[in-house]
Amino acid sequence: MNYIYITKENIDSEHICCAMSGKQSLAKKEWLKQRFDEGLVFYRSKERGKCFIEYIPAENAWVPIEADGWLYINCLWIAGSMKGHGYSNDLLRECIRDAEAQGRKGICILCAQGRKREFLADPKFLAYKGFKTADISDCGISLMYLPLVPDAEPPKFKDCAKHPKADEDGFVLYYTDQCPFTCYWVPRVQEAAKEHGIELKAIHITDKESAQSVPAPVTTYALFRDGRFLTQGIQSDKKFLALAETSN
Repeated sequence: MNYIYITKENIDSEHICCAMSGKQSLAKKEWLKQRFDEGLVFYRSKERGKCFIEYIPAENAWVPIEADGWLYINCLWIAGSMKGHGYSNDLLRECIRDAEAQGRKGICILCAQGRKREFLADPKFLAYKGFKTADISDCGISLMYLPLVPDAEPPKFKDCAKHPKADEDGFVLYYTDQCPFTCYWVPRVQEAAKEHGIELKAIHITDKESAQSVPAPVTTYALFRDGRFLTQGIQSDKKFLALAETSN
């Protein structure tokens, strides 16, 4: 498999794997453009499909972690016909090579077990690759790390991510443009909530500082109800309405 870096120079003409349609990719591409100068790397297969890794220096990551000197993987995604060919090894190998070249302490990434794993990495795969658990949030999401220098202090969650809790009643949703599916589904969920008289406050995170203070370990999409963290899985309008019924 051949791979390509997405950069400020080619992003307007290249697809970004997780969003094939133009409308879905616009907000994501704008988000990426603003991150490249902060060290973000988007590395994908030349062949069209869902096969890419996206990472950034952890001090610039849009998550509430304490991990200065580490690289943070925003997303490592291989799906569909791309699965089962070892491409994840290629992508991770390139990230490790880059981290070593930058003199980074290592790499870290979010993961979770079972049904909680939607939009997160697989801890079994990471453990097989030598990653260790650095920290675990109360909601079951883990921060795993691969040290590249001896005696490196492991990264950890900030307290707001370690103990996720929203301060308001009803549904509260924090989201960013980092995932292209939020710009499609969030407005539809908002409309569904309005039509059914469901209290929903959507908070669009548009800067790094705010993202690093979100009361959840995930910031691309973090849904709460009556203060309790429910899911980081992006909800369709139908899924949201079903969740509203079952989480009463």
